[in-house]
Amino acid sequence: MDTVYEGDIRYRQYLSAQGTATTELPDWAKDPEWLTLCYRNMVLARALDNKAIALQRTGQLGTYASLLGSEAIDVPAGLLMRPEDVLIPYYRNHASQMLRGMPMEEVLLYWGGDERGNASAQQGQDFPNCVPIATQSMHACGVATAIKMRNEKRVAVTFCGDGATSKGDFLEGLNVAGAWQLPVVFVVNNNQWAISVPRALQSGAPTLAQKAIGAGIRGEQVDGNDVIAVREAFELALERARDGKGPSLIEAISYRLSDHTTADDATRYRDNEELKKAWELEPVKRLRTFLHSQGWWDETQETVWQEEVNSMVQTATERYLATPAQPIESIFDHLFAELPKQLHEQRDWAMVKAMKGGTHHDS
Repeated sequence: MDTVYEGDIRYRQYLSAQGTATTELPDWAKDPEWLTLCYRNMVLARALDNKAIALQRTGQLGTYASLLGSEAIDVPAGLLMRPEDVLIPYYRNHASQMLRGMPMEEVLLYWGGDERGNASAQQGQDFPNCVPIATQSMHACGVATAIKMRNEKRVAVTFCGDGATSKGDFLEGLNVAGAWQLPVVFVVNNNQWAISVPRALQSGAPTLAQKAIGAGIRGEQVDGNDVIAVREAFELALERARDGKGPSLIEAISYRLSDHTTADDATRYRDNEELKKAWELEPVKRLRTFLHSQGWWDETQETVWQEEVNSMVQTATERYLATPAQPIESIFDHLFAELPKQLHEQRDWAMVKAMKGGTHHDS
């Protein structure tokens, strides 16, 4: 019997959990500039994440999806994408969005239930947050198709979690991307949990990256807690897409150090020992340890940066909390090109009700 196809999935890692090099580092990683920039933004992303959870717990923010544990995936992606590229995010890409220009207060605004946080002026052509699972995969292929038809040197970049790779939308996206050789990069944040379903029960495949093989596209697996590995994989995928060499799938191995959202309680289904072991692999400490070992970062710099970060997050929080609420009638304004008669009546009623109550929040 003849073998008609053989394929393999490579795993990429440069920094161990202890922050030491496991192999020869790329030349760019021997210079502190990019890695310290990456570290600063990872710390900032985590600080905003902590603040968002605190706001939710005190009733000042809606249900929130933490990015804790995925900073080494989100931040390098945000730093490496060009302004003309298009981000098609899911609901844990706050750090990438901030690096592409979205103010922190608008990130909070979205999670506070205000759609103005989903249409930031700084977003450009980037898409709003996608909460339905995996539908953004097909949206990204639509964007990439337009890019290819216009013969533009741009890339569509989309993210999802490990659970999304079991959805038809994701597999359909891979298929059309491979068939049409689209300039799109799929990044899977394999954080081991699809809400309460562990990775082992989601797919019989040894890796999620190998799902690329069936679509005829390039796939690889990286240590998602290692910013050097993520940058190397992501930069290569961007270059290939920009040069007309087609799509890529990157499976970044991480761990969801938080609950699924603030509406979840992971202690009901997740073993605490497993969580403790995951904290030993986490990305921020790993990079900080490496920077310290190279003499590129020290405790004084850490203290100064933490103080600056806390100030930035507090200022953004105050701006978010001070944002005037939209008038009640705004809930009708973006539903239809032409509002139906019955909704016109409801809108008018809501406006009168609000005026009588002396507040836009009276429903």
